Amino acid sequence: MTPTLNLLACAADTRRMDDQDERRLDALLEQLEAEEQHISATRRRLHDRIAMFPGSVSGADVGRRERELSTARRELHRRIEELRSRRNELRSQRNAG
Repeated sequence: MTPTLNLLACAADTRRMDDQDERRLDALLEQLEAEEQHISATRRRLHDRIAMFPGSVSGADVGRRERELSTARRELHRRIEELRSRRNELRSQRNAG
């Protein structure tokens, strides 16, 4: 007779996997937050330049670049919030179990 596993006998301990997932999320969050800070600083410099030289010939290029950075910054904010939410879910699951 071939032995069979009773998969319902006990739940698997997934805490270690959750801890690894949480560490990966933390590392990715740190990377995205640093990228967001860099983009925000660049965007602020562009705002300063636009304010100093309104109506300049390169103003259209600067304005286009500012819009690109704003779009990238919004996307980063969205991703950061998603990762924070996921990390909070993992922590809640770990604390509940």
